[in-house]
Amino acid sequence: MTTWWQVAADDFDPVVRLRDEDPTPGHLAQRLDPAIVQTPALDIIDRDLVQIRDAIAVMYARRARFAELVRKGVDQEMATERAASEIADAGNDRLIVSMPPQEGKSSRITRYGVLWLLRQFPSLRVGIVSYDGDNAGQFSYLVRADIELYNGRDNDIDLGLRLVVGQKAMTRWKLTTDGGVYAIGIGGGLAGRPLDYLVIDDPIKDIRDADSILLSSQAWEWWQTVARPRLAPWAPVVQVSTRWHEADLAGRMIAKQKEDESAGLAHFDRWRVINIPAQAEYNPEKGETDILGRAPGEFMVSARGRTTDQWMATKAATAPRFWTALFQGKPSPDVGDIWLREWWRRYDTVLWTQAADGSYRLDGYEVTESWDCAFRDTKSSDYVVGQVWAKRGADSFLIYQVWARLSFTNTIEAIRRVTRLFPQARRKIIEAKANGDAVIDSLKHEIGGIVPAQPYQSKSARAIAASPYVRAGNIYLPTSRVATTQQEIAWDVEAFVQECTSFPNGAHDDQVDATSQYIFAAHLSVSGESSILVPTGRIPLSSVKRQGQQALAPFQRRINDRYLRR
Repeated sequence: MTTWWQVAADDFDPVVRLRDEDPTPGHLAQRLDPAIVQTPALDIIDRDLVQIRDAIAVMYARRARFAELVRKGVDQEMATERAASEIADAGNDRLIVSMPPQEGKSSRITRYGVLWLLRQFPSLRVGIVSYDGDNAGQFSYLVRADIELYNGRDNDIDLGLRLVVGQKAMTRWKLTTDGGVYAIGIGGGLAGRPLDYLVIDDPIKDIRDADSILLSSQAWEWWQTVARPRLAPWAPVVQVSTRWHEADLAGRMIAKQKEDESAGLAHFDRWRVINIPAQAEYNPEKGETDILGRAPGEFMVSARGRTTDQWMATKAATAPRFWTALFQGKPSPDVGDIWLREWWRRYDTVLWTQAADGSYRLDGYEVTESWDCAFRDTKSSDYVVGQVWAKRGADSFLIYQVWARLSFTNTIEAIRRVTRLFPQARRKIIEAKANGDAVIDSLKHEIGGIVPAQPYQSKSARAIAASPYVRAGNIYLPTSRVATTQQEIAWDVEAFVQECTSFPNGAHDDQVDATSQYIFAAHLSVSGESSILVPTGRIPLSSVKRQGQQALAPFQRRINDRYLRR
C-alpha cells in the first residue's frame, strides 16, 4: 500500500534511489559512522522521527493538492479546507524529547535526523535553534559537512544532496533542490525565513539561565511571536532539552496544552512528550511502566558505554536537583529541594468543630489567615491562595486552603467567605503586592485584623528561612482524609505537597509563598502584631553565611531600621 509520505516524496524528492537504504535516521547514522552504538533509547527516538517524517509528507501532499485545486479555479479558502480534509493526518507534528546528556539525542535528532529528512524531502526548509547562535551553528555545520563529504566522489557513499555553489556561511545554506538550513540562537530573528521543519535543541544554556524568570519569559514570547508564526501550515516542531524548570520553554508548552484542553478548545498544539530517564523510576503496583521496559532501579543501556557502577557513581556525585533534571528528565527531585517531602508532619484527627451558625471553631488555638494574591485573573495567571492556620505552642496546623485563579472581585468574596467560616482568625495577613494592596484598601474598614505584609527578600530566601520549622516537625498538614472530611472546606493537600516539593523549579509557587508568609508571622516576626513581617531568626543569605555569624547582627539592624514600622 502506498503511503502519503511516499506520494509526497515522489512529488518533491528527486533522490529516489537512496531512500529505501535508510528506513530510519539510525540506519543512516551507522552507515556514515559505523562506530555509532544503537541503543534502545535511540530506537525510540528513531520511531518518533519516522512519525515526524510522516507529518512532513502530509504537509507536502496537502500543499500539492492545494496548488492543484487552485489551478483548477477553486477558491483559495475552499482549496485549503479541501486539501486538509481530503488528506488525512498522519505521523506527529509536535515532539518534546528529554534524555540524559551525551547519550546521542542531539546527534540523532539535530544532525542525522535533519540529514535524513533532507534526503527524504530535499526542498525542506529547516530551522535549527539553540541557546545561542554558535551552538546552533555547530549543528548546521555538521549537517553541511556530511553533505559535502558524502557526495560520491571520494568514496562509495552518495547522499544525493548538493549545496548551491559559492555559499560560505555555516549557519545558513541552501541545496540545489531549494531545501536548506537556517541556524540561530533563541531570540534571534526569523523574518523572511519560512520554515517547513523546526528543531529547538537545548534552548537553555545552564542552570543559571534556567532559574531566570526573565529569560524563561523571553523564550516563551519568542516562540509565540517569532518562531511559531514562521512555520508553514502543518510544519512539525521538535524540541530537545534538559528539563531544568517546570516554567522552561518545554514546560510552558506542556502547560499551555493542558490549559487549552481544560478550556475545551478544538485546535491547539498537541505535544508528544518523550522522556527517557537514566534510571527506571516507577511503581508497578500502581500500573506504572517504564518506557524502555526496565525493572525499577535499572539503568539505561548507554551509547557511551557507561556501566552500572559508573551510573551509580554519577548519581552519588550529583546533587538531587541536578540529577533529576539532567538524567531523569524531571524539573525537580521527588524528595524536594528546599522543603523535603519527608519533613511534613500529618495530623489524622479533625481539629475543628462546627457551630450552629455554620462557622468552624478551633478551641485552644491561635487562628490566622494568610493570603497571597495574583497579579491578574486570566487563565494563565498565578493562583490566589488563602490559608487558615491554627497554632498551639510551637506547632502550627494548616486547616483549610483556597487555591484558585480568581478575579479581584472573587478574591474579595473569598476572603469574606473564609472570614465568616473561621471567625476566630484574629489576623488576616495579606501580601501587599499584586492585587493585595487593592484588596487591603477594599476590606480594611470592613474586616478587622488585616495585616499588610511586605515580602522579605526573594521567595526562595523566605522559604529557606522557614525551612527549619518544617524540618523540625513544627508544621503539620492534614491527611487527605481529614482535608476532605467536610465538603465545604475540602481541599487538595497532595497538590500542596507536590508544589512545595517542586519549589523553586515548579510552574507555580503561590502555596509556598503563602506558607512562608504565615511562618514568618507566627514563628519569625519580631512581633506578631507588626504591620511589616521582619525575621529575627536565622537569615539564610549566602553572603551572611560567608561572612559568618558576626555579620548577622548589623544586617538585622539594617532590616529593622528600614522595614519595621512602629
